[in-house]
Amino acid sequence: MPEPVGRSQRYMPGLDGLRAVAVLAVITYHLGFGWAGGGLLGVGVFFTLSGYLITDLLLAQVASGRVDLGNFWLRRARRLLPALFLVLAVVTIWVAVADRSQLPGLRGQVGAAAVYLNNWWEIFHHIPYFARFGPPSPLNHLWSLAVEEQFYLLWPWLLLLGVRFVPERRRPLGVRPRLAGLVLALALASGAEMALLYHPSFDPSRVYDGTDTRAFGLLFGAALAMVWPSRLLTRRVRGHARTLLEVAGTVGLVTIAVLIWRTNRYSPFLYRGGIVGLSAATVLVIAAAAHPATRLGAVLGWQPLRWLGVRSYGIYLWHAPVIVLTTSTVNRGTDLLRAAAQVAASIVVAALSWRFIEEPIRRGALGRLWAAARAGRWRPRSVSARARLGLTAAVAGVALACVALAGISPPRAVSSTLAGISVNSAALGSSLPPPPQTPTVSFSARGGQTRTTTSPPVSKRSAAAPGPRPADPARAARTSCRSVVHLGDSTSEGMISTDYLPNPRRRLAAQYARVGVRHEDLEITGATSIVETLPGGINAYEVARGLVGGGYHGCWVIALGTNDTADVYVGSSVSLSPRIERMMSVIGDQPVLWLNVKSLLSSGPYAESNMEHWNSALLQACAQHPNMRIFDWAAVVHDSWFIADGIHYTSPGYAARARLIADGLVQAFPAGGATSPAGCIVNP
Repeated sequence: MPEPVGRSQRYMPGLDGLRAVAVLAVITYHLGFGWAGGGLLGVGVFFTLSGYLITDLLLAQVASGRVDLGNFWLRRARRLLPALFLVLAVVTIWVAVADRSQLPGLRGQVGAAAVYLNNWWEIFHHIPYFARFGPPSPLNHLWSLAVEEQFYLLWPWLLLLGVRFVPERRRPLGVRPRLAGLVLALALASGAEMALLYHPSFDPSRVYDGTDTRAFGLLFGAALAMVWPSRLLTRRVRGHARTLLEVAGTVGLVTIAVLIWRTNRYSPFLYRGGIVGLSAATVLVIAAAAHPATRLGAVLGWQPLRWLGVRSYGIYLWHAPVIVLTTSTVNRGTDLLRAAAQVAASIVVAALSWRFIEEPIRRGALGRLWAAARAGRWRPRSVSARARLGLTAAVAGVALACVALAGISPPRAVSSTLAGISVNSAALGSSLPPPPQTPTVSFSARGGQTRTTTSPPVSKRSAAAPGPRPADPARAARTSCRSVVHLGDSTSEGMISTDYLPNPRRRLAAQYARVGVRHEDLEITGATSIVETLPGGINAYEVARGLVGGGYHGCWVIALGTNDTADVYVGSSVSLSPRIERMMSVIGDQPVLWLNVKSLLSSGPYAESNMEHWNSALLQACAQHPNMRIFDWAAVVHDSWFIADGIHYTSPGYAARARLIADGLVQAFPAGGATSPAGCIVNP
């Protein structure tokens, strides 16, 4: 924390050093360094620090008999709002100038962030923090500030109620072990709620972002402040007590480092007690670093770390917009030069913001200007030339940093809404001949769209049957499939999205029509798997069983497996091969084209090594089913088609995916007497 204004709280430089460690961990996570997959835990360290410092300050006021909540909230506003509003303004202007297509989605985030409701806004709008379908938002990281500010608004009232109604024995002024025990119980309840609400098969954003499920981090720090008030800590401490503090703090710091190194956002362990353990480890570090007699406090209070820690709020605010707005969505891997420039830009801009905006306002600059204006003594020239120059430098620095960094990496190739496709769009569009008849497309109601099928049911005789598998596959321009059910998860959503593919001739329905399909039933819903079921929804097996039970008999394209693989990784009792067999038992002898899968991730449930297990299971199943083919998507997909999450695709990627799936259907089940290819693999 910065040195306190006034004498209400002792300055603890070691805690600023811990802030620096936390913000650096978060930055490494957002830069995508694989060795810091748990860098997001830096936010948990911030929470526990904030809980300790705020409660320590409030209890000091209680002990002095001068509790002033109005002044407390005013000081919080002066400390937090100026830098936040500057970031919101700069990001909005930048997006309006550089990528207006992001503005519709950004408006809601800006409004929610300005009133510190960003986390609940994302939860209620079902915007995942991790499994984002599309490019990341430059304001997505503000959820954590919303959690903290909600705590700042509610906690003083709850704390005063606790002080009033929880009796304590006579102890040193301000030490409240009984109240600490109650707060610790609330913290454990919050952690238990996180564990209970967490489901390994679904995106963990709800439990990660929710104030109720993250309150334990703040409450752990608050409980520590009740038994370890900073104003009672002195340099006079016995040798064995100091040693115990040093050991405890070191163990806590090592635990934090190991968690950052060995975990990642998808680790079930984190949500089932791991983040609670992080908070406990942070408590140990704070207890040692806050004490003036410990060496750990002196180490963490090293001047460079302390300098970063004082500016950690601004660094946290700026790093995400800088990284997101200056990194191409088609970029894969971490470019060290770009990463170094992004870190440097974030720190420089945050330092300028601190020097010329945050610190002056924190020390009452706005109040003095207001008083001078009311007295008629303020003139623009009364602001020093140095201050004017600094403010100009701060604003210009933001713009120049973003412009300079934009030149380091390729332009962002995709946004949540695109006016067109940059890769060979004319050629792809002109390659689509008019379909022989207008196709009838039915979109799954599970995806929020209404079924609009108008064509008659397809009889069993009209379904294509797979031919023999000769050594030399004959290629055809059209498929014998007249009806296709496409079962897909979020890796198929972009192929039917008007945002990703504004040109309807490039979407999946038009591509199927191009190769002779007359009826497409697109059963596409994010997070779909064969076994697991979304709340209020049904799984792919139930969808297929319902279609067959309703009389469908035709061709199938199954673009699943990504979520099934992750489900098995995190502990599902149904392994990969039985999942495939479950689908094949419903489909029977109908022609079916499965897509294999690929990921660019190196760890976690969605790692490429796990996807390879799914692909192997498909090959084993195909050997047992003559009506089954496998489109080798993993062999044809380009790394540049992936967005930053390593799972979903850019607009050019989705356009190519739709086109290649249709071509694969032709190769697997060709029309005009042509025969299917030898073996199971289709590779158009």
